[in-house]
Amino acid sequence: MPETTNIGRTTVNASAGHLSVHIPGAHPEEISFAFERQPARLGFSVGASILLDACLLALLIVANRWTPPSTDTVAALVPPSDQIIWLAEPGPGGGGGGGGNKMPDPPRKAELPGKDKITIPIEKPPVLEPPKEEPKEEPTPIEALTIPAVTLAAANETLMGTIDVASTPSTLSQGSGAGGGAGTGVGTGVGPGTGSGLGPGSGGGTGGGTYRPGNGVTTPVPINEVKPQYTSEAMRARIQGQVWVECVVQPNGECTGVQVVRSLDQTFGLDREAVKAAEKWRFRPGTRLGQPVPVLVTIELSFALR
Repeated sequence: MPETTNIGRTTVNASAGHLSVHIPGAHPEEISFAFERQPARLGFSVGASILLDACLLALLIVANRWTPPSTDTVAALVPPSDQIIWLAEPGPGGGGGGGGNKMPDPPRKAELPGKDKITIPIEKPPVLEPPKEEPKEEPTPIEALTIPAVTLAAANETLMGTIDVASTPSTLSQGSGAGGGAGTGVGTGVGPGTGSGLGPGSGGGTGGGTYRPGNGVTTPVPINEVKPQYTSEAMRARIQGQVWVECVVQPNGECTGVQVVRSLDQTFGLDREAVKAAEKWRFRPGTRLGQPVPVLVTIELSFALR
């Protein structure tokens, strides 16, 4: 409501935004406008709205958190009591009897008294005894060897095994032989043999006999090889393998002195056929110092069935 102040006969209205003077009778009746009371009504409405919203929010929170108690009923499990005493009272119940067709039972199987022969008796486990420990013999102690020291005289000693002969003056003689060699033989060799070799044999080797390849002696080269022939008995027996023969290649290339050093068959004649084939071989002879010499060689001959 606007505030009015009466000063004498003049009324002053102070509720408006500006000061106005109201003279009674000179103006129409005062009319109050809505915008003049708007500030007071607006503040009350805002406060009431906020309070109502807060109440609604609180109700929603309480309703979400609060749940009604469950109405499901759970039957209580009561364990049976062992103190219950059951009374036997007569009643309509009872058992019934069995029936049949009045036929006799079948005869029983014949059985012999005693144990079954097929039955195997149970073996009793053997009693295990711990092994007896044998007494160990103590080793014989090794006696300490005491070697007495012997003082030797200051003198010259003769070595064991040497020939005690008087020293002889040096001489230019090389033996009673002839030909410039050494020993009793003839030729430039050493020993009682003949030739330039060393030892009692004949030829230029060492210890007698023919040369062997090596040490300046070349190996003979085969220029004609002959294969051995099968015998009918060996073919029927289907014998296969190798025969090794040894022979001397002479300076003219022929093979002499053939001998079997590794046999394959002595029954069906394969060894004899190998010797016959080796005798027909021809070689380019081996040389020593550019001269052909007899050389001992080994030949391998194969027998194979196709």
